[in-house]
Amino acid sequence: MSGKQVNVAIIGVGFGAEFIPIYQAHPNANMYALCRRNEAELNKIGDAFGVERRYTDYHDLLADPKVDYVHINSPIGDHAWMSIAALKAGKHVMCTVPMATTIEECEQIIDLVRSTGLKYMMAETVVYSREFLFIKEMYRKGELGKVQYMKASHPQDMEGWPEYWERMIPMHYATHVVSPVLGLVNGFAEYVSCFGSGTINERLAEKSGNPYAVESCHIKIKDSDIAALIWRFLFDTARQYLESFDVYGTKKSFEWALVEGEEHVIHTAKKPEPEIPERIRIPDFAHLLPEEIRPFTTTVQDAAHLSFIQGAGHGGSHPHLVNEFLRALLEDRDPWPNATQSANWTWTGICAHQSAMRGGEIVRLPAFTAG
Repeated sequence: MSGKQVNVAIIGVGFGAEFIPIYQAHPNANMYALCRRNEAELNKIGDAFGVERRYTDYHDLLADPKVDYVHINSPIGDHAWMSIAALKAGKHVMCTVPMATTIEECEQIIDLVRSTGLKYMMAETVVYSREFLFIKEMYRKGELGKVQYMKASHPQDMEGWPEYWERMIPMHYATHVVSPVLGLVNGFAEYVSCFGSGTINERLAEKSGNPYAVESCHIKIKDSDIAALIWRFLFDTARQYLESFDVYGTKKSFEWALVEGEEHVIHTAKKPEPEIPERIRIPDFAHLLPEEIRPFTTTVQDAAHLSFIQGAGHGGSHPHLVNEFLRALLEDRDPWPNATQSANWTWTGICAHQSAMRGGEIVRLPAFTAG
């Protein structure tokens, strides 16, 4: 990579503060500005990390010509409008998941990316976790053989999180399970069928508009004979936090550990039955990164944050996300995932909930997100 530096502004410095030291260490980033509505908290973080340029008004930040791109870490309801405003202001965008909550917002972001030539990337952590990178390497080397089936789960009890999560629908926050099943085979969801199961308490059901405790969905991958199963819950179901991804191939299969801290399992075909499963430890993939940010795959700056208590540090993904977007800007190429892929991953979950509310009826994704 060249010695050029890109000026980045982080929007939302609760969870977003985790990325500040990564940008400060990256040879191609200048940690230029921070934005948060709460000025006292903004100054606390700015002082702690030595970032001088600070904004409490997002529109003032967008008016700053020195900002090259924004990294949005605000609450979910802000993702779409903030991304749209940034693209209209001539800024590249990396935004945490999900991309948006409506089809119209996804389409508007895609249209702006196409018309402006700017870059957009949804910062999906799972597809840059060490587990996914390990499975992806197995797939690339042909060790899995032909992929026959995939499944992913993301059970999570959101009690105690910020209030807006009580208004959330499980499949509206499904990219952590959609992304690995589509990302591994570089596929696009074509249509879905989803069932709701169980019930949540009346207060949450009324507040969110979702009656179901669990939503489980089958995805048909376009131009592929592979189907995938994903499932989600947010409340009123007993389960330790898990983001899992299982892949079944003709030669080998990978199954995610059911309990945090336990070893994953690889199954190898055509061995004597007792020898088929093998427990493994996943290696780190810091070697894929510039040396300056490699330590961040195994350390977190705010280990007390709920994202890390439940998310186990997101599998060392944060420096990979930063590096991918910076490389895309400097190499003038699409990041992965780009805007269209991000929309497809996001809208798989949105369409899944529509299907659940219609008793499992097949719902096709919008054509503009289907590759």
